[in-house]
Amino acid sequence: PVTRKKHTVTSSIIPNMKFSAAIFLAAVSATAAFSPSAIAPRASTSLNVLMPRSTGQSPLDPAVIAKYDSLSFPDDQIMAEYVWVDALGNTRSKTRTLTPDKAEAVENLPKWNFDGSSTDQAPGDDSEVILRPQAIYKDPFRPRADGLRNILVMCDCYTPAGDPIETNTRAIAAAAFEGHEDEEVWFGMEQEFTLFNLDEKTPLGWPQGGMPSRAQGPYYCSVGPENSFGRHITDALYKACLYAGINLSGTNGEVMPGQQEYQVGPCVGIAAGDQLMMSRYILQRVCEDFQVYCTLHPKPITEGDWNGAGMHTNVSTKAMREEGGLEVIKTAIYKLGAKHAEHIANYGTGNELRLTGKHETASINDFTFGVANRGASVRIGRDTEAEGKGYFEDRRPSSNCDPYTVSGMIMKTIMEDVDVPVIPPLNKQEA
Repeated sequence: PVTRKKHTVTSSIIPNMKFSAAIFLAAVSATAAFSPSAIAPRASTSLNVLMPRSTGQSPLDPAVIAKYDSLSFPDDQIMAEYVWVDALGNTRSKTRTLTPDKAEAVENLPKWNFDGSSTDQAPGDDSEVILRPQAIYKDPFRPRADGLRNILVMCDCYTPAGDPIETNTRAIAAAAFEGHEDEEVWFGMEQEFTLFNLDEKTPLGWPQGGMPSRAQGPYYCSVGPENSFGRHITDALYKACLYAGINLSGTNGEVMPGQQEYQVGPCVGIAAGDQLMMSRYILQRVCEDFQVYCTLHPKPITEGDWNGAGMHTNVSTKAMREEGGLEVIKTAIYKLGAKHAEHIANYGTGNELRLTGKHETASINDFTFGVANRGASVRIGRDTEAEGKGYFEDRRPSSNCDPYTVSGMIMKTIMEDVDVPVIPPLNKQEA
């Protein structure tokens, strides 16, 4: 008889406007299978070795994955990935089987539930949280060639009695948009993020335990292996989002090495939050595949002279896009200035580390606006100034902000019928 050793494997992951526009660590244990009649040793695969915690290592052998990806889907069933936002603002998901007709309209999709006590969204003695489908996207991770589609479903969360739970910021934002449909408000959101090795300490392109040999400057919108780090991930995200039906309008490398950006929009009303949040889910899934850690922290590197990460939010109502729109834009900015502290308190955690008045930011303590001024809280573009209509950019939201909260608060504030003080524009020489 042939004696074989048992192997245990563990793997640890906006058309008139012009916009300027973690990974979850999985421990998997598997026992090597073998045929009793086999005599020759099996060919070695990546499953036969302990996977290192380093960038670019797939957690499973591609040949093994391909075997299952090649299986055909039943023609009377689809897979639906229900996605929601947890208590910390991260996305979570789980999958169910549905009939294809359910994917034709969001109204057809059934509600579902999850254990809220495991996501800090309900107590253990009354843990059921109801998932209510709100938007459907094609699933880029489970494509099929039979004319049907597996789907991603953006949901928000309710109690069994039908009330939004405390962390359901989508319901609050939807209420802010309600009754303002004629405004046709457009949002374009610029999501910045930073990619790290799986040690969660070393950004892509950085030496382990050290700093890059060159200061920031050559990395923004760069090319070349010495400048651009993470392009393959951003490109994969780009294609996956377009496939899903998300209006991803562009990407670029950012100022700090290892930092990237993509832009979602223009999106109308609540759809901005839905699309941005689903794009974050897709980003994390892509990073899962590449085995790279992604953080939305606004200042992941606090030592040295490095930019932080934000989610600049571009805004335009119908009135702003018509003749005389520039004055409408300025009035909206004055309203935002009057509620600066309230907005800052809801524009993301850790933002005080980023909004210092340096690195293309305004001070968190002061509200300013200017034309083409990236050192202001709110920026008006040169094209908008020249044409007398267009959009404005709120540069204050952090990269980890809640897009529902940000879009809803902006909508509520700029729609208020109040008199506010005029704010003089910031002289660009002062920034």
